[in-house]
Amino acid sequence: MVKPLTFKGDKKAKKRKRTTTDQNDDDVPERQKKQFKASATSSDITTTAATASNEEIEGEEHDDSWVSADTPSDVSGPIMFVLPTEPPTALACDVTGKVFTLPIENIVDGNPATAEPHDVRQVWVANKIVGTENHRFKGHHGKYLSCDKIGLFTANSDAITSLESFTIIPTFDTPGTFQIQTLRDTFLTVRASNSSKANAAPEVRGDATEISFDSTLRIRMQARFKPRIKASKEEKAREKISRRELEEAVGRRLEEDEVKKLKRARREGNYHEVMLDLKVKGKHDKYG
Repeated sequence: MVKPLTFKGDKKAKKRKRTTTDQNDDDVPERQKKQFKASATSSDITTTAATASNEEIEGEEHDDSWVSADTPSDVSGPIMFVLPTEPPTALACDVTGKVFTLPIENIVDGNPATAEPHDVRQVWVANKIVGTENHRFKGHHGKYLSCDKIGLFTANSDAITSLESFTIIPTFDTPGTFQIQTLRDTFLTVRASNSSKANAAPEVRGDATEISFDSTLRIRMQARFKPRIKASKEEKAREKISRRELEEAVGRRLEEDEVKKLKRARREGNYHEVMLDLKVKGKHDKYG
């Protein structure tokens, strides 16, 4: 099921039970076309993509900004493949499972490191396959990206097999870029279309046997899923405690240096030990 794009400031609709008529409406091609043509900023699309792919993470701060993945271990949650075309395009799929390249509208001066999706078809949800170093990529319609034995990409699989398993390999001489390798040791690559039509979109294949410029891409992702950014936010969250809360925990008024010491202890993980020391110190000062 494809959900419509959301916009910042929109009121959240109350959930209601879906009727048979509602479900049939989702299959109307004209409605889907209207949804895909809707223009939105990239930050408005990502939560929709994650929800449509059943990959919501509850309790996380909703930071919808986009950043570049630096390592394969960064790649998780809603992502965007920025392909090495001129101008830059993104790997996309439609509800029928067709995989194609789609021009990127949200980009600064053509720099692929600034690309953000403007269309839900450009968004994939990445997850590591349990017990392996491989990744799977789910499209907005809930189907997995797959590459068959002749190198044809589709996105209409409900299950994970070797055809839906990919290895993300960092490019040795170009930091911040990657190769997407199939389990047959071939690579995702783009090439000029064989179509005779003018301005035909580049094609994407999975049959390249060697790494090249045409197989070297960037991966953009939601900041809230990037491990180092998540860790930084968790650290800042631990710092957010008021002086009043600290004084209530210790049971007395605190000096400025004691407040700083407790906040630092919360960041470093020894908060309870430091608090106990301050409690003991308070008793000594009272009865000393």
